[in-house]
Amino acid sequence: MDIRKYDLKDLEQMIHIWNEVVEDGIAFPQEELLDIKTGAEFFSSQSYTGVACEGDKIYGLYILHPNNIGRCGHICNASYAVSSESRGKHIGEKLVLDCIEQAKNIGFGILQFNAVVESNIHAKHLYERIGFKQLGTIPKGFRMKDGSYENICPYFIEL
Repeated sequence: MDIRKYDLKDLEQMIHIWNEVVEDGIAFPQEELLDIKTGAEFFSSQSYTGVACEGDKIYGLYILHPNNIGRCGHICNASYAVSSESRGKHIGEKLVLDCIEQAKNIGFGILQFNAVVESNIHAKHLYERIGFKQLGTIPKGFRMKDGSYENICPYFIEL
């Protein structure tokens, strides 16, 4: 499996995968689904967008961008999406590791995740195995699709 910068020909598959996660309502803060126009704008506006693929088949993706501006502009943030049919195959780990390298290449010094939902134990275990540190817990920081609230756990790693 290759991890590479996305190409416009990848957009339809990327949007499908991204929207799967948004529709699940348990991980991403976004509520609006992407279409081909908004997806093209969204993915092109990132500092880097990577895809996990074999040939023309996209299995997952990530977006990387600044977490803040100015004196905090050296801190970046990322989001990861793996297709529902491909989960459990360590694609997320490959995406995170590539994201770390791309963040370093761009010149970021810290990668921070603002809102890892506490019940997302697979993501938490992955981040901790790679070397991320949890900063604490924000009670009821994420509104789930069903309207209930769940704690979020910010994570960071120095690059």
